[in-house]
Amino acid sequence: MSIGRNLERVKERIARACLRVGRDPAEVKLLAVSKTVGCERIKEAIECGQRLFGENYVQEALPKIRELGPGMEWHFIGHLQSNKARHVVGAFQMVQSVDRVSLAQELERRARAADTPVDFLIQVNLAREKTKSGAAVEDLERLLEEVVNLRWGRLRGLMTIPPLGRDPEEARPYFRGLWELRERFRRQVPPPHCLEELSMGMTGDLEVAVEEGATMVRVGTAIFGAR
Repeated sequence: MSIGRNLERVKERIARACLRVGRDPAEVKLLAVSKTVGCERIKEAIECGQRLFGENYVQEALPKIRELGPGMEWHFIGHLQSNKARHVVGAFQMVQSVDRVSLAQELERRARAADTPVDFLIQVNLAREKTKSGAAVEDLERLLEEVVNLRWGRLRGLMTIPPLGRDPEEARPYFRGLWELRERFRRQVPPPHCLEELSMGMTGDLEVAVEEGATMVRVGTAIFGAR
């Protein structure tokens, strides 16, 4: 099946999930996860109107971003080492995986030096999985208190990756938990920062994420096929 048709099917899934809970599908952004995907296939998605892409690895992503040129919005969604922050600022419009104060501060320093603001999400490890990155729930308040003082790094919301399960319903408590954290802390975040975005849900569980309030779903396999 073509990438264009795959995109249509994913958007239909988002729309049906929105309909079930009375949401406007326009509230949910589709981020096409293009890690390991070559530029020719990404171009197919672009030709079908897709403009928002996510990458996990800096070294893989930068040549793609240069080749594909302006007009796209790129999000970094993988674990980011602080020493790679200089490569991310200016190339990516958002970093979804900030999980510690030191990384946020390094992004701030690099963004100021480049005179280029960078948006970011705080990744929360709700399941406390040792194999996954993300701030612990009990550390979130302290992290928020630090990052809202930044000027070049702009907090935009929260992200999570639930444990891999066979049944999409197994992810629901984690998606609901992220929504509850957002509601708990959103009034404590002063402008220009905010907690509007909830990045959660992937190919297998995007409907559940949308039902629980996702504003952005990260979809790779359902668009580009199995890796």
